[in-house]
Amino acid sequence: MTVAADIGPEHAGFALDVRSTASVDAAVVSVAERLGEPTVLVNSAGINRIAPAETFNDEDWAAVLDVNLGGAFRCRAFGARMLSAGHGCIVNVGSIIGAEVGMPGRAPYAASKAAIVGLTRVLGVEWAGRGVRVNAVLPGPVRTPMVERVIAEGLVDPQEVFDRTPAGGFAEPEDGARVVVLLCGPDAGFVMAQSLVVDGGFSIYGAAPPATELPGHPSDDA
Repeated sequence: MTVAADIGPEHAGFALDVRSTASVDAAVVSVAERLGEPTVLVNSAGINRIAPAETFNDEDWAAVLDVNLGGAFRCRAFGARMLSAGHGCIVNVGSIIGAEVGMPGRAPYAASKAAIVGLTRVLGVEWAGRGVRVNAVLPGPVRTPMVERVIAEGLVDPQEVFDRTPAGGFAEPEDGARVVVLLCGPDAGFVMAQSLVVDGGFSIYGAAPPATELPGHPSDDA
């Protein structure tokens, strides 16, 4: 059975505030008592603040790191239950920002997502021999509510994203979800401590013209 946990219980089956160790520990117990021992965990909680690095205050820096990195680490309590059972799978949701590319105005976000890669590697090698696989997905631009907000605020130009993505435009949440399912399934049974980029080629593209103007692009074949 798949369940969602969120800070607002009205949006999920379980209330869970990843900023609080007590909240995470209570959620672990509730899940185990109501549904049985957890076998899969997807750490997807995340927030962002956008501003020039020199203007960031300590509160915003701490808030982003606390949710994006601290939250994933606190959820190791689920991993501890999996270790006791001898099997399980954890997928941490990182980002190409920080882990693969630099992006102005996102210093704490980039730092937190780069650190997710490091955390994934450490937990992956610590727990692989004990039956628990830990991996990460690193999405590029995805049409999520958070991205829609920054587009509406004029902080991201959708056309620029489209122009430098060889696959064309934004990913949909389902694109990342399918990779998470793959990593949690038997076909990825020997994949451990890895971070898989899901960005349609965004982070690799390096040509000067927009990707949509290159010979052989699908739009040229229409």
